[in-house]
Amino acid sequence: MTQQQNPSRRQALKFLGLPFALPLGGVGAATLSGCFGGGGDDATYVSSSFSAMAAPALSNAAAMATTTVASSLDVKMSDGSTVHYALAYQPFFMTGDMVPDGKGGTILAGGYVDINNKPITDASVAGKERQFFSDSPDGTSLLSVANPTVTGIKGKAVFAVVQFEYTTRDQAGNDTYGKLPSPIAVLTLDQDQTTGKLSLVKYHNVDTSAAHGLWITCGASLSPWGTHLSSEEYEPDAFAIASNAQFKAYSKNVFGDETKANPYHYGHLPEVTVNPDGTGTLKKHYCMGRISHELIQVMPDKRTALMGDDYTNGGLFMFVADKEADLSAGTLYVAKYGTGFSLDPAAAGASITWINLGHATSAEIEQLANTLKPTDIMTVATTDPADATFTKMFLDGKASWGKLKPGMEKAAAFLETHRYANLMGASMSFTKLEGTTVNAKDKIAYSALQNIQTSMVKGNAAWVESKNVTVDKALIAGGVMAHTLAGGQKDTAGAAINSEWVPTVTKALLMGEDIAADALGNLSNPDKIGNPDNLKFSETLRTLFIGEDSSTHVNNFVWAYNVDSKTLTRLVSMPAGAEATGLSVVDDLNGWTYITTNFQHPGDWGSLHGKVQSTLDPLVRANYKDRFGAAVGYLTGDVKAMKLNQ
Repeated sequence: MTQQQNPSRRQALKFLGLPFALPLGGVGAATLSGCFGGGGDDATYVSSSFSAMAAPALSNAAAMATTTVASSLDVKMSDGSTVHYALAYQPFFMTGDMVPDGKGGTILAGGYVDINNKPITDASVAGKERQFFSDSPDGTSLLSVANPTVTGIKGKAVFAVVQFEYTTRDQAGNDTYGKLPSPIAVLTLDQDQTTGKLSLVKYHNVDTSAAHGLWITCGASLSPWGTHLSSEEYEPDAFAIASNAQFKAYSKNVFGDETKANPYHYGHLPEVTVNPDGTGTLKKHYCMGRISHELIQVMPDKRTALMGDDYTNGGLFMFVADKEADLSAGTLYVAKYGTGFSLDPAAAGASITWINLGHATSAEIEQLANTLKPTDIMTVATTDPADATFTKMFLDGKASWGKLKPGMEKAAAFLETHRYANLMGASMSFTKLEGTTVNAKDKIAYSALQNIQTSMVKGNAAWVESKNVTVDKALIAGGVMAHTLAGGQKDTAGAAINSEWVPTVTKALLMGEDIAADALGNLSNPDKIGNPDNLKFSETLRTLFIGEDSSTHVNNFVWAYNVDSKTLTRLVSMPAGAEATGLSVVDDLNGWTYITTNFQHPGDWGSLHGKVQSTLDPLVRANYKDRFGAAVGYLTGDVKAMKLNQ
């Protein structure tokens, strides 16, 4: 039997309130006696399943121009009953809104500040000067803190850390990507203990000055010890920095001087600790490799971190910390693949061995960053030097040659990580290896390959056969890979790896499907994943959540993939031209379960949108501050569907 609601049930609101909330009392087996409608009071949770929504069509243009949710969730109980939820989307705010600062005033959501925490002004249109704010919120972590002290809380205080990757354009339409320092904010949220609803009561900008500012913060994850693990992707090439106009503009906006920023201070992993008063403390870890950090996953041991590398000719990286819950010192590894790499989920997959790149502390690498120039570390050529002491490599799809300076192994490993990994023989072949997450019960990690092209394709100019990452044909729609995790592993030099969570085999899990353009302009099958980016796994729901950054879907989607039933379900459609970002899942936050998801750059039109742009552009502009605004929020139960008193 299926029940929508039963107000006579004890604690029914805990399950049927406004937010999508599963009263599981914690991860794993939990007794749900009396928590929801249906059957006797001793009924327990058995399983859950999502029901898919259709992709919106141009016949309902309004749905294509906003965040649309028409999916649902069914929860099966031990007495045979099922509780049904219609789902909905609830924003905390839209960037560009004035939101409460917790001091009786307001602050600009997503607003940019310089190294002195002073507003950065968009003066591109005379008479319309205003503080820059982001249209691209990204990584989000939802968490609790012991003994919170924020005032004005009626229920319980919970917190979200939200980072803002970039802003697409200034008011005059000039490209501003990567030219502004990424803000990062702590939100204090009031959690209603009857309904679970989250309401914003305080917005606080984290001071990033001690970390030299933040560079293009993309995906993020929640550490097992409750901190926000940020990212800095597309690290600026220190050897070409003199001609990098983007980095000069960044330096000017951060420091007021286009030559002051040091490229070796960027491309690392920032960590935010939330304080009881709703502020945040930031530190940047310089010992985890200077790569295109996208979204890392720290394993349940609190020491092993698997890292994506959002790059062309990128690698799979792993960091094993010396101590639990402390990323300030450890050993960096990079994967070397055996044969067998395949996009066929039925294939056995490719074995992985791990190259030890070195051990370091964050403090010593920051000191090296402060004092070394790139030419102190390596000699680099962009044309063939016809010298056998140089190693040919491909960086971001382009040929390069490198030679290490004597005694510079550690500096190269942690400041020129892409180049050093190539020198050490790693499989530097992936294109846009993005979000990572872990299924702890099954000891499987997942990685998103947004695109499978160029350096991965046999015969491509950036492909290297000996790296053992090869496909016969590009798959622009990308896919998700699964890594088997195990202990007792040794590195390629024969030394033991001190972790029980080491990837040993990579195989395909889910693939997109490229198609000829359909009636809307989609270039990949809209009923399959397209260009996956954010990944998060819920142990309770046994579900892998997937957010798209798609150049092949007119609307980007958030999906749920149940790893037991192998069912893929579309949950959310983002505004056309927008990327799905900020994906996170918290199985138990004061007894409630939440899924956060944001989007960025709505109405960022390209050739993909040729069939819909003229219709959707005015709608998107009306919804999202003329395309300057984007939402930060979470997935909830539909308010009308969850009303208890009819």
